[in-house]
Parts: sequence; C-alpha cells; structure tokens
Amino acid sequence: MTKKFRIISTFVALIIGIAIVLSLSFVGKKTKGPLEDFFSYTGDVVNKVEKKVIIAQREVKRSDKLKWFEAYKTNPVLLKDPKTILLGAYDNQTKESFESVVSLEDTLKTTFPLIHIYTAWGSKTEEEFPKLQVEDIIELGSLPVITWEPWLSDFDADKNPQLRKAEVRDKGGLNDINKGLYDTYISKWATEAAKIKQPIFLRVGHEMNDPYRYPWGPQNNSAKDFINAWRYIRQVFKAAGATNVIWVWSPHPAYGYFDAFYPGDAYVDYVGIGTLNYGTVASWSKWWSFKEIFGNYYKDLAKFKKPIILTEFGCLDVGGNRSQWFADALTDIPTKYPAVKALMFFHYNDDKTTTQQSINWYIRDDRKTSKAIADKIKTWTPK
Repeated sequence: MTKKFRIISTFVALIIGIAIVLSLSFVGKKTKGPLEDFFSYTGDVVNKVEKKVIIAQREVKRSDKLKWFEAYKTNPVLLKDPKTILLGAYDNQTKESFESVVSLEDTLKTTFPLIHIYTAWGSKTEEEFPKLQVEDIIELGSLPVITWEPWLSDFDADKNPQLRKAEVRDKGGLNDINKGLYDTYISKWATEAAKIKQPIFLRVGHEMNDPYRYPWGPQNNSAKDFINAWRYIRQVFKAAGATNVIWVWSPHPAYGYFDAFYPGDAYVDYVGIGTLNYGTVASWSKWWSFKEIFGNYYKDLAKFKKPIILTEFGCLDVGGNRSQWFADALTDIPTKYPAVKALMFFHYNDDKTTTQQSINWYIRDDRKTSKAIADKIKTWTPK
C-alpha cells in the first residue's frame, strides 16, 4: 500500500464521517427510528470501506503467505491435528481494523493463521455474534478464535424477564443456562456461527476452575454445573447446524481439578491454556518461567489426548529478562511439549483486568524481544 493512497482513502472516510456527525448534531433528538438506523448503517459502511481498502492493499501478499493454510481450513480433521504449530495473536486495538495484528506480524516476520478476539455475553450490541470481525479475519486468510465470556449480569432485565435479578444471577448461573433460560441468545450466536461456513474456534467460559477471577467459577457454580452447561451449549450449536465450531476447553493450569471440570472427549476439540508471566508487577506475582507456568502441568493436560492451544502467551518486562523468557519458552515447546499445536500471543497495551494499574504486554516495540521471538518461530513457519 502506498502512503499517498492510504492518506487519500483515510481523508475521504474522515470527510464522510464528519458529514455524518454534523447531520446527527443538526437533527438532534429527532434522530430516531429509521433515520437513526440510516446514519448508524452509513457509519458502519464507512468503517467497512476503510477496512476493505486496507485489507485489499495487503490481501495478495498476505494470502500468498497463507496458501499452505488453505488445506486446514477445509479439513477439520487436519485442523485438529496440524503438522505445524499454528500461530496467532490477540491485540486490543482491533475493534475497527486488524492493522495492529498485521503490524505485529511484520515485526515478528510471520503471518498468523489464527486471530483471537474476546466477546462477552449480554444484551449490548458488542455482545452479539461478532459477524463483521469474523468476516474480516476470514478475508485476511486467517481463522477466528473467539473467547466467549458468560457475564450473565450484562443481560437487560426488561428484555429478559425470565432471568433472575442481575445481582444474584451469577450464583448458580450455569445451571440456568442448562435450564434453557439463555436459549434465545445462545441460539442466535449458533445460527450466526453456522452461516460463516468456515471453522471458528470457540473458547467458552475459560478458567472455570479459578475460584477468584470470573463469576462463572466454582465460587458460584459446581463443576457438574459447568459440564452440563458446556454440553448444553454445544447441543444448541449442533441443532443450529454450527458444526464448523471447534470447541476449546480452557481451565486455569494452576488451580487443577481438571478431571472434575472436563466435559468429555466427545465435547472438546482443543485444550486451551493461558500462559502469562506477570513478573513482579504485583504483590501476588513473581518472575515465573514458562516451565513453572505451563510445563509443570503439561502431563496432566496432555493426558486428555487433545491438541493444546496456548490461548494467551505473553510476558511482561518487569522483574526479569523478557527476551530470554520468550527464547527459552519457544525453544522448549516443539520438543518438550509436542501436544501444543497452536499458540497465540497476548498483545494488550492497556490491560487493567488483574491489577489497579494499566499493564502493557506489547512486544512490537521491543526490538530485542521481537527478534528473539522471530528467530525461534521462523523454524516453525511453513515455507
């Protein structure tokens, strides 16, 4: 893409956007119903056009690099047992465009067959099936990995009178899923997923064995409730024809009880594990090696005989040598942990989910770390 072309296309999109904003300001509170829908649609079109322009300029080059992946996208059996480690990433700057992911690829001198996004359950627009993001990922030649978080308190009580009050909804919430109280929402997701026709990795209710982090954990639900809800959700997807979904069961490695929370071989396609080294950023953390975070639990996870995907792979630059951490981890994975079939970098520059301060997982601007990673993964990447 030429710099001049990008500037012109962005300028045109900006002018259209300003016109929309001015129109909305002029109409004011009268902008309701069909008129409001029109302006909303127009704004979506502007964003979509700009994204397509950006994608189109890189599409040929990127798709050429992912030609080897085409066979996997049409063969679920091959996708569940890849002959190489499938790389991917999550970047928190991807709501409007996946340029940040492409930029990370450029830095690491690779092309990701997987791109990771997060979506919560609820009544908000952004909690619907992420159709546009999924379509954009597929246009780029990759496949989407969606972490789907059951924040049950996010559902609008007026629109969902069958639900309990929001303040008590998490207690036994997974059992409510199994009772069918969330069928309308789940069915919509399943129907939209089925329309995609290409494989989608779906990571539902991750770290369900952690009693501190998420409301769907064991502080509110039994292991049996989780298993029943997981199986129920999968059955709803199956009934909707969403057989293109690859199901990722993702416990927290440090909290154990894997057998108690495992839905069964017939219901799980991948085991997903987060591997984040927080270093000394907080009082509860220390500089953990990759072996301590993941390796010590590998045998207990590999016994399920499912491919393993490292769903969140990252290291902070606080308390140790980050470039060496990545180099050591990436050297060990193919030889010591052969069940690992996919790995997704966690690229989040404003993470406030676990500490009161914002922490930065970005590696793109860390030349030493980026080089260490690029040097290791280049031996995995198909030519």
